[in-house]
This record gives sequence, structure tokens and C-alpha cells, in this order.
Amino acid sequence: MTAPAFAAQLLGWKQSSKNKAGWNWVPNVADVDNVESLTLAAGMLDNLGVLSPHHASPNPTGKPLVLPPSNPGSHLENQVRATLDADLWSLDPARQWEVRRGALITDYAQYAHLTAIDALIRADPNLRVTVGRDYLIKPDVVVGLHGTPTVTAHPWMHAAVSCKWTIRSDRVQNIRHEFGQMIRHRRGRQPHLVTVTAEPLPTRLASIARGTGEVDATYHVAFDELAAAVAASSNQGQQDAWAEVVGQGRLRNYNLLADSLVAW
Repeated sequence: MTAPAFAAQLLGWKQSSKNKAGWNWVPNVADVDNVESLTLAAGMLDNLGVLSPHHASPNPTGKPLVLPPSNPGSHLENQVRATLDADLWSLDPARQWEVRRGALITDYAQYAHLTAIDALIRADPNLRVTVGRDYLIKPDVVVGLHGTPTVTAHPWMHAAVSCKWTIRSDRVQNIRHEFGQMIRHRRGRQPHLVTVTAEPLPTRLASIARGTGEVDATYHVAFDELAAAVAASSNQGQQDAWAEVVGQGRLRNYNLLADSLVAW
């Protein structure tokens, strides 16, 4: 199974004046201060067929190098929304899907009650300080379902997708906090809570894939290509982390996400 078409459009090479590998060009998803991140990301791009400007061999196609977007994270959210919207309707046209980017969770049946609670908190400074308002969450991509009766007449939230171009410790904590809030505050069934990423380092993928249930699964946009790069690596720690999260079903191929949502 190959990566989705948008992976090769977003993943690419950028010029670098300083990085641990000493390259002139580095993968735009790599941590420039981590040699293993650079190496695995380069292998992933090579397996995707993305041209490698720092290689000594000439470009065999003769085509000019196409640089990736400078803000791939925003593009990732747009592409996830677009591909899920198309795939869900194609796989199951009987259900009334709605795929949105950046919708408030209060637009959905499980969380509509928070609107009234928020009005009370906004009106009381003591409550604002004591309770806070971090329950008003806008997931990067939300999958809703219309046509199913609900008490509030709002659509059900079927899934919430947190799109993270790379994984860093602060981003992991943000994901866990937001999804934890959504688990605690829901009224009704829990949405499928997932992360989509292009992170090349298995140990960093493990930091979000492991856990106690805030995140159901993490989906990688170049899963097969990174798997091949990890297999070719000599870093046993990265290979072990990859084997763990994949073997436990915590890290999956992005191409399986729509099928998973349809089956759920």
C-alpha cells in the first residue's frame, strides 16, 4: 500500500545552513539537530521517490526540483479534510458525512451542552479563574454524521483528528490534554480520537502512540515508506520502537483511516 498522493506534495527537501548531518538540503519533516531523524526522513523521502538535492548523482528525470510548501502543517490539515470527505462518501454513501476543519466541539451532539456551561462561566469571573475554558476545543479536522436522531438536533461527532506535521513533547501534551477533555465532557458515545502525522522518528511516534487511551490510534501519511527506512536502519532502538507501536496497533497507515471510520 502506497502513501496518499498528497504525501509526496507535502514532503520534500529544504535548504539548510546548519544541521547535524552537514547536508546542504534536509527533509522538511526532520529535526535538524537529530542525525537519526535526518537519516530516517531522507530514507522515507527516497522511498517516496522525492528527489534528493544533496545526492551526488544528477537528476535522472531532468525535471526541475519542486520545493514543498513552507507551511506543510496547514496543508496537511486541508488534505486530511479533503481526502476523508471524498473517501467517506465513496466508501459509505448511505451515511450523511460532514468533514470540517477547525469546528468547535459544541457544534456536535456530545458537546452541545457546553455552550450553556460556557455562558455561565463567562458571566462569572470566579468561575473563569477556577474552571477555565479549555474545554472549548477546535480539533484540526472533525468528522460529523447527520441524519441520526439526537436530543439536541446537532450532528454526532464521529471522529476528531489532530494533525501534527511532526511530534514534539509539547505537541504530545496538547493532544492528550484536548482529547482528555473531550473524553471527560462528552454526553453520549465517544468519537474516534486520532492523530495524523508525518513524523519520521519512531521513538517520537511512540510518545503519542503509547498511553492510557486519550488517543485511539496514530496514522502516518508515509507509513510503508518509513517502515522501509526503519528496516534499513542500523538503529536498534528505533526499530524496536517501530515494532512496538505497529505490533500493538497503535501506529497505522493513513490509508486505513477512512476504512476504519466507515467500519466503526
